[in-house]
Amino acid sequence: MRTSMRTAGTLVRIGLAAGRSTPGDRLRWWSLFGAALALAFVTLATVATLATYDGRETRADARGAVITDGKHGALLYREGADSVGSRPVSVLFLHLLTPKAPVPAGVSRWPEPGEVLLSPELLRTGRSEGILTRYGSFAGTITADGLVTPSERIAYVRVADAPPKDDDRWMHVAAFGAGGGATGEMADQKPATSTLLALWSLTGLPTLALTVVAARVGSRSRDRRSGLLQALGGTWRHRMIVNVGEAAFPAALGTLAAFVPYAVASVRDIRLGPTGYILDHRDVWDAWPTAAGAAVVSLLAVLGIVVGTHRVHRDGRSTRPASFTSRVPAWRLLVCGIGVALVLTSQYVPQRAQLAVFTCGTIVMWAFLSSVVALLTRHLGSWLANSGKRKGHAGRMIGGRWTHAHPGVIVRLALAMVIGIGIVAQMQVWTSRLGVHSQAAVATHQRIKDTVIQLTTGGMTAAQTDRFRSSLPAGSLLLTRAFHDPGPGKDPWVTIAGSCRDLRTLHVACPADTKPAAATSPQVQEMRRWYGNVEFAQVPHVTVKPDSTESLLVVTPEPGQLTAVKQAAYTLPNPSVQVETLGGNWLGSSRAHLANWIQLFGITGILFILVAGAVSAAAECVRIRHALAPLSVLTGHRRVFRSVSSWHLTVPLLIATVLTGAVTAWHSVFFISLVQEGSVSWTVLAAGITTCAVVSLTVGFLGARAAAREADQWRPAAD
Repeated sequence: MRTSMRTAGTLVRIGLAAGRSTPGDRLRWWSLFGAALALAFVTLATVATLATYDGRETRADARGAVITDGKHGALLYREGADSVGSRPVSVLFLHLLTPKAPVPAGVSRWPEPGEVLLSPELLRTGRSEGILTRYGSFAGTITADGLVTPSERIAYVRVADAPPKDDDRWMHVAAFGAGGGATGEMADQKPATSTLLALWSLTGLPTLALTVVAARVGSRSRDRRSGLLQALGGTWRHRMIVNVGEAAFPAALGTLAAFVPYAVASVRDIRLGPTGYILDHRDVWDAWPTAAGAAVVSLLAVLGIVVGTHRVHRDGRSTRPASFTSRVPAWRLLVCGIGVALVLTSQYVPQRAQLAVFTCGTIVMWAFLSSVVALLTRHLGSWLANSGKRKGHAGRMIGGRWTHAHPGVIVRLALAMVIGIGIVAQMQVWTSRLGVHSQAAVATHQRIKDTVIQLTTGGMTAAQTDRFRSSLPAGSLLLTRAFHDPGPGKDPWVTIAGSCRDLRTLHVACPADTKPAAATSPQVQEMRRWYGNVEFAQVPHVTVKPDSTESLLVVTPEPGQLTAVKQAAYTLPNPSVQVETLGGNWLGSSRAHLANWIQLFGITGILFILVAGAVSAAAECVRIRHALAPLSVLTGHRRVFRSVSSWHLTVPLLIATVLTGAVTAWHSVFFISLVQEGSVSWTVLAAGITTCAVVSLTVGFLGARAAAREADQWRPAAD
């Protein structure tokens, strides 16, 4: 036992010394540090995500309303909706039936009639839009205990007058805190699995690629050391201890460094730009024990990848390492095929599982597609070597033999480009999935801004609408919109009614007009796009029936007056009014904001994959400069550096770029046909392919340049 411990200690010291003395040791040290930091960062982000979901559910339960019948109700409660900018706002209208009505979490006491409580984020973002007086007099803020997240926009409005008894939209509430509530940010919450799937698809996969690349930096010396240990009778345990000793120090420091952002997020709320979401520090703080365990798992994963990428033949008959340098393991190709199969079969599984199966297949395919590229380039290398030998082309022969003998180099270099193009393509396709209505809303906003505003309210008399008209911005038009459904077999239509003066302003003819109206205004054209079959009618006075079949339309003379219209609308007798621009509910939908989360995860993943590509290219420059330097003595000129570097690096990477571009195009088109929405930007894909082609040329140029510089000072050594 004592001998085993002494041997293990010696092997650990050998590993520590090897980490400080191998060629490119600083590059390997920092690459392992960065890879461990990145993997721990994503792992801790996973812990924070799960903790946030748990905290959201707990706080939603604490404020959830307990609905009851009229006999046991302590207050009347109605949910409404509004928006500040393009962000949705949850407005909760209240009318107390007893002075001792219960309050939800986050509220110490109910405001007086006509007053309102606002969440801090709503107060901050809506101050410029008159949120302090929109629903009533500002009476205070809701504390953090009553908010699902600090970024939630929610308001409790105590109405000044009792609501109508026949309005069944008001619910009787007996208490708060006995169940969940679908208000605020909980109204359209996606499951945690969706968030984690996006996180690991766009950020986790590049992190794993960075870890694999970092583990193989300077692998030539470690492969030789592993072979020597085996020749001396060492087992896989001895080799593992040496490799772990070499990588443990930078990996442990990188893992500890990942706790810095986690620690900051656990003591103060962090806004996740560009999403605008604020991470609640209390949830992150409560998850510290889980985070510590997850960090240990992350560190073990890094060390496991280091050990797993440095193996020798198991039969013991050869000291040559079996790390991926001389051939492409068949299991890698099989796993890539499984990923493609998952993508293809995702259309045949139940609809709820289609996206999950497709995403899993995508991750597997992108992770192992570079192995397919390496297999092709390995065969290409053999052909190049034979061609160069026949024609006496030294650079082509040497470059071809290197490519045939070291396909793992191509895998590591191509891995960054393959995953990078895949992430860029997926970001573009996912952000194009706004849906037909959201795309139409964006187009409408671009054409007419917010000049057409819809108001959904209860019944209004002519006197009430006249009073409302007087509070609108000068020059505004007031119309009514009525929906007609004639029944099966007939097309529904919409009637828009107003005074002749208002209709003529929109270039719509009145019945009494003898001259045809001019071309209709852009506002009328947008109404037809959204409402379909539209008929216009002239009425002497604008009124709204209380049966919810009619609503109001306000057309402002210029954009930017939505705030003033909302201010006027919320002074109406019916407090449950809902105000939005034409198609505005689709502008503020969760799907419209999905692009922000895709950008957050995707850009972070691209940064990690850029680091992986830079590390891989730098490591190859370190290797190739030592290997190529003696050729200047044998050939007598330096052109061989450019030739070998081009055939060994540039040509295989260009092949990888073309193959990746073709697979990405197929993958994107397949995804759109699967979800039946979105579009492929061929410009973005072409830009990604062009960038990778430029990178391929640059890597070859830098490799040749590094070898030429090394040749100036190369001296024979007993290596």
